Amino acid sequence: MPRWAAFFVLAILALPLPARAQGTVVVYCSVLSDWCQLATTEFSKRTGIRVTLSEKGSGETFAQIRAEADNPRGDVWWGGTGDPHLQAAELGFTEEYRSPRLAELHPWARRQAEQSKFRTVGIYAGALGFAYNTELLARKKLAAPACWKDLLKPEYRDEVQISNPASSGTAYTAVATLVQLFGEDGAFDYLKQLHRNVSQYTRSGPAPSRNTARGETLIGVMFLHDAVAEAVAGFPVAVVSPCEGTGYEIGSMSLIKGGRNPEQARRWYEFSLTPEAQSLAASAKSFQTPSHPGATVPPQAPKLAELKLIDYDFAKYGASAERKRLVDRWEKDVASQPK
Repeated sequence: MPRWAAFFVLAILALPLPARAQGTVVVYCSVLSDWCQLATTEFSKRTGIRVTLSEKGSGETFAQIRAEADNPRGDVWWGGTGDPHLQAAELGFTEEYRSPRLAELHPWARRQAEQSKFRTVGIYAGALGFAYNTELLARKKLAAPACWKDLLKPEYRDEVQISNPASSGTAYTAVATLVQLFGEDGAFDYLKQLHRNVSQYTRSGPAPSRNTARGETLIGVMFLHDAVAEAVAGFPVAVVSPCEGTGYEIGSMSLIKGGRNPEQARRWYEFSLTPEAQSLAASAKSFQTPSHPGATVPPQAPKLAELKLIDYDFAKYGASAERKRLVDRWEKDVASQPK
């Protein structure tokens, strides 16, 4: 070997490990963009693995993984509501994997793994609710809503936004929550009445929180942590956990079956379960409850133990047939109705 080549090889070997090329991983990210980007930067810095990132809501990501099942393009699905992760596991779109860190996680995160036969795992939790713009409320001289049924009041005509359950895991969680609170027929009667007050069904779950914060709508239905992020940013937003009780999500992570970079995908998976990685959510102004007890929880994050949470049936409402049936009924009985 020429002397210059030998020096070149030695110089490469002397580089710190994260600086060496370690391959690529394709991550489908279903959390807020700032968190996706921060996690990507930190992971690449620590491992040298280059991340190709695709950012979509959980409903759209599930549809993409289903469409690509014969030729998977992604390696990891990271974040987003747990119900579609459970559906992907049931349909065989994700791989079984038992992390050595599983025993360190909160019980609800471990239950998510067990229910999926270890094809997904909980990485955070967040409660469903709504928020309103305090300045708009005062200007319109309206009473503040405190309960799900308050959203049906005629004075809120065209003042409510919620996402579309066909594309958004947040909205599907809302439909499943209302079914568990009021019974299926009662829930759909509620949704038909709510339809009169909905100005827009957004594609993504966080969109109603952004639109509420910026005064584009008075009330938005969303996960509470998304509304908290807007309030912390200084927008005039009040966050409400409904008086009747509410459902919650277990944001999850799954390895996509047949992904082209399985070793790098497992590295991402293990990194994501560490308290250091989960603490990045706080730095990205995301206010979910992490699944690792050692992770930093921002003081502004909703405290799940203090909320009136229902005993959400993840096994039933995480089944693909149940999701399809409820979404089909919503499209037929609610979305198609005139206002």
